[in-house]
Amino acid sequence: MTNLSAGTQVAARVARTAAFSLLAGALGGAAVLAGEAVVARNRRYAQPELGLALRATVGRAGAPPLRLVLLGDSSALGVGVDRLGDTIGGQLAELLAEGPGGRQVHLSSVGVSGSRSTDLATQVARALLGERPDVAVVLVGANDVTSMRRPTEAAAYLGAAVHRLRQAGVEVVVGTCPDLGAVRAIASPLRQVVGWMGRRVARAQTGAVLDAGGTVVDLAIETGPVFRADAGTFCHDGYHPSADGYRVWAHALLPAVAAAAAVTPHH
Repeated sequence: MTNLSAGTQVAARVARTAAFSLLAGALGGAAVLAGEAVVARNRRYAQPELGLALRATVGRAGAPPLRLVLLGDSSALGVGVDRLGDTIGGQLAELLAEGPGGRQVHLSSVGVSGSRSTDLATQVARALLGERPDVAVVLVGANDVTSMRRPTEAAAYLGAAVHRLRQAGVEVVVGTCPDLGAVRAIASPLRQVVGWMGRRVARAQTGAVLDAGGTVVDLAIETGPVFRADAGTFCHDGYHPSADGYRVWAHALLPAVAAAAAVTPHH
């Protein structure tokens, strides 16, 4: 009986020690993540280039025009580059204008740096003012992750925006949350945590966009390996894409955008 009691006490002490060790590890890990979050938040990031034209016409005159609008966050504006031709919109417009059956592209963006999916309703309203766009490209998700928005909630706002555009007769292509695990501005292990959260958001976005009648391009799957392998795909802040990074995204989006453009009427 005494031996059993002693064994039980030893087992209890081992369990307590293990529990304290796990708790200390968890708290230590949380402290590391919190510290890395503070560092990431206080970094100097690229800002929107105020002189960058948000409206442009690309391609030869006389070709059937295609009205292409970008919605979303800083990537829809091209934060990280200072030339229109280097933005994702500019590169998509060039590719569409130069490709088979190339059309003159009337390019515009209503994206706002720092936007989350909750901000898309206002952008949709702006995009539908005046002449209706033919194709809308939506790039959003990273700020939903960094603001800890629930993936299903963020996806619901995105789905509502896509539905509204589709109801207005606009073809919609959504580039889902990119591979945040590739971002060099965020240190490990926070980078891995943010990358995992980004994948959850992308999965939720995919379902919501398809349900709303849009087309999905999974940027994390399509371009993540390139961003992880090549530091040159990021601009100087290690967070926003560089001209090369936007080019990688543009080529990933091009097939879906070209297919969407092909079903729009020529004006």
